[in-house]
Amino acid sequence: MLDEVVFFDTMREGLWISVIISFPILAVALVAGLVVGLFQALTSIQELTLTFVPKLGAIAVVFWLTMGFMTQTLVTFFQDRLVPLITGG
Repeated sequence: MLDEVVFFDTMREGLWISVIISFPILAVALVAGLVVGLFQALTSIQELTLTFVPKLGAIAVVFWLTMGFMTQTLVTFFQDRLVPLITGG
């Protein structure tokens, strides 16, 4: 019973961390998509690359800016939560 509780608690915490570290990228992709979609609707330009390139650029910039936060969050989770479970400590 205790092993199941530890497993599910660790899984829940890992999923929550994945939500936290993916939120900035997903939020920027959503905002960039809305802005480009609004621009396309206002100008009647229906070019497929117009939606892809700005979104990709925004995602790359945000990923570069938040890479340290993402890495530190994952390393902290691994060191504080997973390593003690693996080593039994």
